[in-house]
Amino acid sequence: MDGDSGVALKSGASVHMDEADEVVLLHRLLKLTNRLMAPFSMHLSHRYKISLNEFRVLMTIGALGKTASHEVAELTGVNAMSISRAVATLQKHGRVVVERDEGNKRRKWLSLSDEGRRLYEIMRPQTETVAHYLFGKLEQTELEGFASIVERLIERLDAEDEQGNSLFLERTKPEE
Repeated sequence: MDGDSGVALKSGASVHMDEADEVVLLHRLLKLTNRLMAPFSMHLSHRYKISLNEFRVLMTIGALGKTASHEVAELTGVNAMSISRAVATLQKHGRVVVERDEGNKRRKWLSLSDEGRRLYEIMRPQTETVAHYLFGKLEQTELEGFASIVERLIERLDAEDEQGNSLFLERTKPEE
């Protein structure tokens, strides 16, 4: 980071951001995301032979009890193909049970197997520990404000045009 952009973001003094500041903030957000993955990589991934997407699917199904792949994709923001691959691997390792919905033959219900439930119960406290560590020093009003901003950003990223195309992907296409 050079110039005033990095200083403004480090000190929190900048209220009006120019485009350079927004880019720096985006990179800081990406760094935050990468740092948040470290406990998963260090403590869970190798030990339980589970990928990040498999972990996210397992934790989502565990929290919901029974759900469908498209609901997991919607809740996690992971694309349907990646969810499908994660479900297939989790099923192969006996962690997820996939059952066809008798009322809707195209829908498949996902639930945790006994092994999946065991793994969920092992991993849930680690997730809670990460959340408590990350947010533990924030005041309730700061936490609520941050939650509100995150929801607004997700809404913006999820917005679609009349044809169902992602406005985010359409408006961020590189110029040809």
